[in-house]
Amino acid sequence: MVKAIVEIDEQANRVLNIIKAKHGLKDKSQAINLMAQQFEEYLLEPELRPEFIESLKDSKNEKTIKVNDFTKRYSK
Repeated sequence: MVKAIVEIDEQANRVLNIIKAKHGLKDKSQAINLMAQQFEEYLLEPELRPEFIESLKDSKNEKTIKVNDFTKRYSK
């Protein structure tokens, strides 16, 4: 666990207090961690997420289907 002393403005402080209250968190550190987690989910592209890499590894072992004419097979 990393400890840091940070300076935040009043608006950021209010937002942290709202997040803390809304999610029943003990302190602002937990609110910051939650914000970072949610921002990571929003910001990072799927290929950078560890879950996506794991799903690719899992799909690597799946059985494949040979398709000669994609349009014929999948068009309506």
